[in-house]
Amino acid sequence: MSRNTAGARQPVRNKRKATPIRQSARSGDQRDSRDGQAPQQGRAAHGGLHAVHIQHIDRLLGKVLMFTRPSDVVVSYYFRENPKLGHRERGIIAEAVFAVLRRRVEFSQFAASGTGTSQRRLALLGLAATLGRDVLTPFLLPEEGEWLDRLTTIERSSLAPRVRANLPEWLFDELAARHDQAFVEALGDAWLRPAPLDLRANLAKTSREAALAELEAAGLKAEPTPMAPAGIRLAGKPALNQLPLFVNGLVEVQDEGSQLLCNLVAPKRGEMVVDFCAGAGGKTLALGALMRSTGRLYAFDVSEKRLANLKPRLARSGLSNVHPVQIDSEHDAKIKRLAGKIDRVLVDAPCSGLGTLRRNPDLKWRQTPQSVLELTAKQASILESAARLVKVGGRVVYATCSVLEAENEGIVRGFLSTHAGFRLVPAAQVLAEQKIVVPGLPEDAEMLALYPHLHQTDGFFAAVLERVS
Repeated sequence: MSRNTAGARQPVRNKRKATPIRQSARSGDQRDSRDGQAPQQGRAAHGGLHAVHIQHIDRLLGKVLMFTRPSDVVVSYYFRENPKLGHRERGIIAEAVFAVLRRRVEFSQFAASGTGTSQRRLALLGLAATLGRDVLTPFLLPEEGEWLDRLTTIERSSLAPRVRANLPEWLFDELAARHDQAFVEALGDAWLRPAPLDLRANLAKTSREAALAELEAAGLKAEPTPMAPAGIRLAGKPALNQLPLFVNGLVEVQDEGSQLLCNLVAPKRGEMVVDFCAGAGGKTLALGALMRSTGRLYAFDVSEKRLANLKPRLARSGLSNVHPVQIDSEHDAKIKRLAGKIDRVLVDAPCSGLGTLRRNPDLKWRQTPQSVLELTAKQASILESAARLVKVGGRVVYATCSVLEAENEGIVRGFLSTHAGFRLVPAAQVLAEQKIVVPGLPEDAEMLALYPHLHQTDGFFAAVLERVS
């Protein structure tokens, strides 16, 4: 279902030969040379940093690290409580906080030494990672500066693999049980970097080429995504809300991996299709565009709020074949009335979301083996209910944004073991029929798995199940 996103600018490597925190890459950084004096409290350093920002980061970390609510919700609420903070100030604070969330294992190890409170030490590490060490100089006590400087001499390769990957022990072990060390380290490193901003050209209104030309005319740098036929990847994170291309529904924000899931559904014109867990409707709109606004496309979700968020997007899209339907559960009577009548069903199942750690780094600290186990029971129930909808020859695409076998292959194989009337259609075959090439995906691959370090998408899984009897 719908998933919140949040991100922070990713640290880049230090100018020094070996450091796990970022040295400022800005030229002309101002430094306070008055050795031994207290940190400056009244003026801002180069880059817009002020002492009060460090205090805000310290306080906000105290709330975020409780992990009682999604971090982006906590951050948004904090900013509402502090309305005097400007846009740039909020950016500085949020980026530092999310840097700590991304690199919590590593930074917690570093913060075990030093002076002051552990949260202040984490705040300084977050700022050093996002703004650079030099920007902090006017605001540091001498011993804090010495502590940060010592950290810049640490060879990152000397850290334990799990520390470098910045993953909780259970998740690291789950991944290491299935993949070699190089894969796990590359995946962990990719999760420390920000996700690109991908768009989907609304083919019901325009072409990708025309959308790219309009983006270029607006002064934005963009290029076609390498896999998804309608995908566009933007450089940076430009504001889109006032862009005519966006306002008029010619493009929608959608990760390239998410677009590929819709290509796996491969709906045809005039068919009856169900997006079983529609959320705010990103995939619903992509399916509707693939259907060229023909046939009938149901958007099911248990959340009235999420379906309400779909309405303005649907209005922009120009699609006339989408029918949002609120359901009370996967057992709703509205679903039963459609049993055996549907051509295609997409089940974007509620999941751990661990494939989205570039956007939601707090998820790796909020999820547990027990919470995943509880999710798998729900996922199996949803797939069971969705499968009843399809007619003979119809297909169900089961998908998650998880990288865990229990939520992915485990659910699909469990379903097939008890449903002889379904067969697995090779995902690679479905994509090849649309001339879509996924790097590293074998020609006979039964299921699709996407990873940020291999495909520059969020982590996604999908399998195509066809009813044969």
